[in-house]
Amino acid sequence: MKFNLTLKLKSLSATETKHYGELFSKALSGRDLVVLVGALGGGKTTFTKGILKGLGYRGRVLSPSFTLVREYLTKKFKTYHVDLYRLDKNEALNLGLDDFIYSDNSLTLIEWGDRIDKELDKYIVVKFSYLAESSRQLLISTVGYNKQKIKAIKGLINK
Repeated sequence: MKFNLTLKLKSLSATETKHYGELFSKALSGRDLVVLVGALGGGKTTFTKGILKGLGYRGRVLSPSFTLVREYLTKKFKTYHVDLYRLDKNEALNLGLDDFIYSDNSLTLIEWGDRIDKELDKYIVVKFSYLAESSRQLLISTVGYNKQKIKAIKGLINK
């Protein structure tokens, strides 16, 4: 898959990672799919907490590591937070993701989504890399979207 324009960010703390997620959320709409990639503890769930906060969700956000899928109702749409860490590709594809991925008025966030990315039509990928104990690099790019999506994300985050 070919990535469109990449946005590179440096986060010095979990608070900053969450803030980036909040800014990022403003560029999201129904039918969007975000694939979150990176090592354990890399910031995927923290970023997701920021996204949900930016969408107006005020409840507690938990990792879906053991439940596999959590659903949150936000002011804009339903948001599905999925964790594929414990699943192989076939198990992930049989999880029933088709029921909500790319559905109208829903947003899907998939941690460890790179396990099934070859099966996906279009998505935004956020890759987390360790720089130090509390700092991370985030690379945001798109697959299958027009260039306007990444430009919108850049515009919101680089304010």
